[in-house]
Formats: sequence, structure tokens, C-alpha cells
Amino acid sequence: MMRFGHPLLRWSLAATVLLAPASCGSAQAHWPFEAERVARFDDPWALAFLPDGQMLVTEKAGRLFRVTRTGQKAPIGGVPQVDYGGQGGLGDVAVHPDYEENHLVYLSYAEPGEAGTRGAAVARARLGPDADALTNVEVIWRQVPKVRSRGHYGHRLLIDRDGYLWISSGDRQTADPAQDLRTNLGKILRLHDDGSLPADNPFQDQGEIARQVWSLGHRNPLGLAFDSAGQLWNSEMGPRGGDELNRVVRGANYGWPIVSNGRHYSGRGIPDHDTRPDFAAPAVWWTPVISPGGLMIYSGELFEDWRGDAFLTGLSARALIRVEFDGVGAREAERFEMRRRVRAVAQGPDGAIWTLDDGGSAWLLRLTPKGAG
Repeated sequence: MMRFGHPLLRWSLAATVLLAPASCGSAQAHWPFEAERVARFDDPWALAFLPDGQMLVTEKAGRLFRVTRTGQKAPIGGVPQVDYGGQGGLGDVAVHPDYEENHLVYLSYAEPGEAGTRGAAVARARLGPDADALTNVEVIWRQVPKVRSRGHYGHRLLIDRDGYLWISSGDRQTADPAQDLRTNLGKILRLHDDGSLPADNPFQDQGEIARQVWSLGHRNPLGLAFDSAGQLWNSEMGPRGGDELNRVVRGANYGWPIVSNGRHYSGRGIPDHDTRPDFAAPAVWWTPVISPGGLMIYSGELFEDWRGDAFLTGLSARALIRVEFDGVGAREAERFEMRRRVRAVAQGPDGAIWTLDDGGSAWLLRLTPKGAG
């Protein structure tokens, strides 16, 4: 089996020391960027930019902030009730491409259910330029069914220029539903921006839930991004090994839990993708894992040599990973050790790269080229 990138990626115990980026020592000396600490958060999950350059940042406990470029934070009220615990809580935030006209933003979050169950939901709301609270909050999508697990929500959001809302839905640590079109677990979904169903999704004749689905067979997809050609990519956590970067194709099945380039946590084997060519194989996969938390494909001007490259955040890898594309293939090109679990990555309006650490006392960082002034 061909392995893209490094065939066996290993790092020393020294790379797991929890150090702030400003004290990363030799790792920072080799960075091609300066890292500016902008603001600190408690267990953040995502960030998104408003047209005026301010950011929206979520914290898993259910807090949403408006943040200026200089790090001033203002809380925003009206956030729906979240089920905070495990991997759950307030998740992603997305800003509608026509925000300046409609003031629409989207939030994903873990929602409590009956008898100790829970599931991801997506709400659409209005947020004016100077508003301190969400209004007209409306839930437009839910995971079906809710389960007792507190993991694998996925719930990454992406809105394209055509107004389609893309949602990554994790398998909720139940595995088999990823292959079942009667549920929306373990899928990547495509909706209109109001939550209604497009008539050209691939599984129109297999039931109401199936009509949401664009692709299936996903485990815990935590990154969604379009490249410059309009091709959708997703990053997702494998089990024990086998983290993936996938080229997401309409109607494709990515094989989980039937195939994986990893193993179950118990050590029990899973057939590799090579054994089942009928399933779509990852463009890049990682063993040992990087635990990808987010995905961004760079299109800015500041890092000219990186235009068109993907950036994945590494939780267990404590790194920012750069991936180069070659048509339908890809390879890991570079890894920047950040010495902190990295949860999210986004491109700012000026082309700077912004990252969020994971966990308590987490930094929002702005990365700019060294020597850029």
C-alpha cells in the first residue's frame, strides 16, 4: 500500500511538553512565521471572520464572543442551550457569504435529548454588526438519532458561495450507522442555507434522511474546506491509526467502519482500504495519528508559496500540518510543532493564518511571515 507523506511519522516525548508558543525554543526558531498572541479562551472550538475583520469565537461551555483584531472580547447572548461534556458543547460557527445584507450566522452544538441522549444540532440566527445577542434563532438541522455517547459529533459547518450549507456529521461512536442511509450519522450533508433539501443530492429515492446526504462512511469528520477548483475536502479522525484527508465526491462511500487504515482501540484489526477498492480511499492518511481538529485551504497573499495548500490542525500531534495537492492526490509537505494541541485554523481577511489552541487557557494566535514588517 502506498503511503503519502512520511511513511512512519514519529515524534519524541519532548514534543509533548506543554509550552506556550512564545517559549517554543528550537521549534519556534524554525517557524517561517511570527506568532502573535491575540486573546485567551477557555476550551474554544472554532472561529469565523465577519466582513469587518472581527471574529466570532466559540467556547464549548456555550459562550460566543465577538473579538477584535487586537483581542478585545465581547460576549454575545442568545446562544442555544448546549450539552457540555466529553467532546460536546458549542461547536462551529459560520458566517453567511451575504452577511452584510442578511446578518445570518450559523452555530453547531451538542443538544440534550431524552433519557440521557444527545446529538448535534445546527441553528441559524441573526447577528447585527453591533448586536450583543443573537435573534431569530432557529434550529434547521439535527442528528438522527440522538444517542448516549458524548463523542464524535463532527458538526463542522461550511457555507459555499452558492448558498449551500455543508455539515459534517460524526458517527457518534456507534460506527455502523455510518453505512445506514436511514440515519444522518457518519455522513457529510448538503442543505440549502435555510435547512431545506436540494433536489440534486445523490440519494433522493432512499428516504427523507438520505436526501440530506452527499457522502457516507465517515467516522469523525472535523474539517471541511473547498480548494481553488471548487473541490470539497474533509479531514477526519481514524480509530487507532488511519487519520484521513479525503477528496469528497458526490455519492461516494468512504468505508467506515468496514475499512480503515487503522485498528480498533482494542487492537482488533480492520481491513485496509486496499482490500475494498469499491470504497473511496483517503488522499492522505496518518499512522501514528495527528488527530485533526480543523482544516483550511489557503488562498491568501501573505504566504504566497502556500497558496492552494491545506492546513490541518493536530491535536495529539500538537502541530500545524501543511499538505500539498497534486490533482486528486495529496501529500504532507511540512509540519510545524506548536507544542500545544491545536483545535482550529482559519484564514484572515489580510491573508494571515489564525489558530486556536485546544483546552483551558488557550491562545488565539495570528501567524504572519517572518520579516514581513
